[in-house]
Order: sequence, then structure tokens, then C-alpha cells
Amino acid sequence: MKHVLLYCRSGFEKECAGEIQDKANNLEIFGFPRVKKQSGYVVFECYQEGDADKLIKQIDFKALIFARQMIAVSDALTDLPTEDRISPILAAIEAQNKFPTCGDIRVETPDTNEAKELLKFCRKFTVPLRSAIRGKGFLFAKDNAKKPVLHVCFVAPGHCYVGYSLSQNNSQFFMGIPRLKFPSDAPSRSTLKLEEAFHVFIPKEELDERLAPGMWAVDLGACPGGWTYQLVKRSMFVHAVDNGAMAQSLMDTGQVKYHAEDGFKYQPAKKNITWLVCDMIEKPSRVAQLMGEWLIRGLAKEAIFNLKLPMKGRYDEVLEDIENLKIFFKENEVPFKLQAKHLYHDREEITVHVQILKNISPY
Repeated sequence: MKHVLLYCRSGFEKECAGEIQDKANNLEIFGFPRVKKQSGYVVFECYQEGDADKLIKQIDFKALIFARQMIAVSDALTDLPTEDRISPILAAIEAQNKFPTCGDIRVETPDTNEAKELLKFCRKFTVPLRSAIRGKGFLFAKDNAKKPVLHVCFVAPGHCYVGYSLSQNNSQFFMGIPRLKFPSDAPSRSTLKLEEAFHVFIPKEELDERLAPGMWAVDLGACPGGWTYQLVKRSMFVHAVDNGAMAQSLMDTGQVKYHAEDGFKYQPAKKNITWLVCDMIEKPSRVAQLMGEWLIRGLAKEAIFNLKLPMKGRYDEVLEDIENLKIFFKENEVPFKLQAKHLYHDREEITVHVQILKNISPY
């Protein structure tokens, strides 16, 4: 295949395109992105047949910040006849050399208001399409989470892309979006940002160990407590740092110690902090520096924080802040694992996760 389809937040197509271009160039796989503003997706067109298959294998999906999903696709199918949309899709799959037998199928749309109107159709269309594709041998008889995922993405009525993603190098979520429910007792909707971050950055099998009851955490810029809520509901104890007031419901749990201080000046009294979280509205370079200082000094073992993005030069700002943070860790010989993602519940910001590694040689 020659095309890579990437889902992203509507309005961030430029950043997604810049990122896939850089990653492809670094691998010496050449092509160019096709971008349609506010579409919620980017198509990267490679110059050589088969290069799209190489890209989705060689680019680490977790290293992509702005992409929600990464799929190798064929040329777009347009003007699909309403009386038979399945036959052209089957033909597109059959025309591809070495199209893998897949373990699941997802009929999706980009995350835009216009495209989401197609979701009802996609749900109904999935059943007959799955049956037809199984009949052709491109889908296992039973779902298999370890095999590639077959994607059909409708970007408009009668207009779709057909391809596949690799289960070990993709988003496990439909449309690349974790489906979370807002807790009615949470003090703010920002709580969903931290919950999503836990699901995206921490493997499911490690959640109970790394977010264990009884741990201590620090929430810088905690008011009114959306992020503290996520920690408290996991039976952790929290130092909530903010000059604003915290939700009384959180204070009543007995698990929260409130500190009416500036998050940039607060210092923990003990080195017993496992988690540091931060959603302060500040310059991203300043927040990244603060997080780095906490982790290098051993004041926390893991951190999740948001970097607010400028109106212009968002991609360049992200690259600079993250690269400076990596350099800071390396200069101080602190081994680390860093991931960054523009999450579904983020807006003009990205979320970064850093884990300090022990008993491992640096880098």
C-alpha cells in the first residue's frame, strides 16, 4: 500500500501531518501528507508501493503525539453505490498484495460532527460487511486481538478508506478514542483527562500495581479537584496544592491534605511521593522544567502533566519542550520513559507521562 491514514483531533491536521512527515523522513521513506482542514484525519501518500506497510511497522505508534490511529490504506473509494457498497470494498482488499488476515474489523469515521452523523450507518454496515469479508478469508472466524485490525473509514457518504493496522502498534480503541463516562460526583470534567491518561500510558495489567491504594500523590494546581478525584477514588492520599478552594466532597474523604500555595514553590516534606500530576495553566516550557526538577531530585517516581499549547507554532513548541526535558534527564543521568499524547479529552494542550526507571542502565 502507498497511503497511511491517521486520525487526529479536528483542527490539528497540520500538526499531525508535520509529525508523520518527520517520522517518515527519519526512516528514509519518502512521501507527502494530504491535509484537509477540520477533517479530523491526514493521509500520508508514499512515493513507493508497499512503503505504507513499512511505515506502520517501523513508526512506534506510542511515539506519535497527535495521531489517534495509524492505518495502511489503499486509494480512497468514492461514489460507492448505495445498493452495493460491499463489493467495491472487497475488490479493494483483494487488489492488495499480501493483505493480512485480520482478527477484528472496525467501521469508523473521523471525529468531526459531520462525519459522526455516519456512525449509525457504520454500526449497521459492520454486520454484513464482517460476514462478507470472512467469506473471502480476510477475517478470522473468531475475533483475535493479537492479529491485525481491518479498518473501513467513511469520511463522507459513499467515500471511504480501506486498510489495516497492527494490533501491537495501534490504538486499541474504536476511532482511537477511549470511551469514558463522566462521574457525576467529580468536581470538574478535567477528571476525564487524567483517567484517559492512565488508560493510554499505563498497560492494563500494570494499573493495579502502579496506582495502588495507600500511595501518596501530589496534585499541583489542583483546584477544584478534578485530577485529585481520580487519585482519591483509587484509595490514594493526595497533597492538593492550589491557592483556590478544593471541592468539599474531596476534603471530606480524609485522603486529601490541602496546601494553599503556588504550585511552583511547593516542596513536599517527605520523599514518599509516587505520583506527581499537574494541570496548571502556565507556559509549557516552565511546566516541563518544573516536572523535570521534581523527578530528577527523586521527589516523585512518575508524573503526568499537561503542556498548554500556543495558538501558533504548536508542533514546534511541543518538540522543543519535550526535547529539552529529555536532555535534562540525560544530563543528570536519570533513566526515564517518556510518552506524550494529544488525548481525546485534551483541547489546546498535550498530556505527558514520565516514569523514572530503576535498576536500568540509562537510555
